[in-house]
Amino acid sequence: MARAHGDSKTKFLDAALRVIRAKGYEATTVDDICEAAGLTKGSFFHHFESKEELALSAADHFAAMAESAFAAAPYREAADPLDRVLGYVDFRASIMRGELPDFTCLLGMMVQETYETHPEIRKACDSHISDHAKTVESDIAEAKRRYAPRAQWDPGSMALFTQAVIHGAFILAKARNGPEVAVECLSHLRRYLETQLTPTQPKRRDTHV
Repeated sequence: MARAHGDSKTKFLDAALRVIRAKGYEATTVDDICEAAGLTKGSFFHHFESKEELALSAADHFAAMAESAFAAAPYREAADPLDRVLGYVDFRASIMRGELPDFTCLLGMMVQETYETHPEIRKACDSHISDHAKTVESDIAEAKRRYAPRAQWDPGSMALFTQAVIHGAFILAKARNGPEVAVECLSHLRRYLETQLTPTQPKRRDTHV
């Protein structure tokens, strides 16, 4: 019974990820979630008091799934921090495929809709996006120490910049109804990061007498 209880809650959370990313938070109804999960409204309210509570749990669920996916990604095995930074961008580009709701971000979508009307959802989305940025920041900071120690920019700010580009790319993908423009944006991001983390070259000695 306990396993069935847990399985039904997970079905609701998985359904929320699909439906909210397709329709948006405001347009999504409890009935939509129940239909997508194949469960009853009674079961829904057994697990969640409201759609907002579902959204908060879905944000946690999405973040946990993303954390597992990025932790297991091939770029994490690279010894060089610069390879990990660039590999992160490559990995993000590689998963931009399929239908838009399959690869766009639940957190970014919900925060755009709810930042003023649902402060708890905004806070949850901010927390998860910031936590993910910190994992990127760690590799950026290590790469900066090795290759660009005198650069004036801050690794934390640069990590947030990567998230700004990625979430902006999702918006353009929705506007163009396809992932191609998003992948192109990440190619530009990769090139920019390379310019900021280019291994330091020794100054050429002046040969003129």
